[in-house]
Amino acid sequence: MRSYGQYCALARALDVVGDRWTLLIVRELAVKGPSRYTDLRHGLPGIATNMLADRLREMEENGIVQREEAPPPVASTLFELTDRGRDLLPVLFALGRWGVPLMEERGDDEWRGYWLKYPLEELFADVSPDQPPVSLELHTDDGPVTVRTVDGRVKVNPGAAEHPDAVVTGNPDDVIDLLKGAIDIRAARRRGVRVEGDAEAIARVRPRV
Repeated sequence: MRSYGQYCALARALDVVGDRWTLLIVRELAVKGPSRYTDLRHGLPGIATNMLADRLREMEENGIVQREEAPPPVASTLFELTDRGRDLLPVLFALGRWGVPLMEERGDDEWRGYWLKYPLEELFADVSPDQPPVSLELHTDDGPVTVRTVDGRVKVNPGAAEHPDAVVTGNPDDVIDLLKGAIDIRAARRRGVRVEGDAEAIARVRPRV
């Protein structure tokens, strides 16, 4: 690991987390919780096997990640964030907020639906917090994502919702436009988005004013 060689807290922090892939590994573990090596590779398209192994080793040495042996039926090594690693979560949310203006063009970039966690939780809210909470199930890639309203805020987690008020299926750009309010449900359906359930539940999740 290279060092900036500066006696500065920011430089020292970047010595530890500034290498390519490190914060994205933190992202994966923060969203998914304890994960197998193969799960991490799936969520980090483009990373070489040896690079992931090197980064995990460095992160263990720096006290960001720890491993544990899961008992049967999993019977696999799991990686998880330490308390020190979880201290990086506000950094991820701040970077996610800072990066939103850079999201105009997706192009051929890879996508995972649960990556919505950072922009939605940081920049969206429940516009009717006095009403009963709602849950949405989004399908934009190879797995469902649950979006819930909790005390006026929005929470996002990978996996299907138990009893979703609405289920939305479509490509990421169109689903995001629907959540932003840039298009209504009729326009979304014209774009091929499938909407099932309570349309008003979808309208509860909107960008903060």
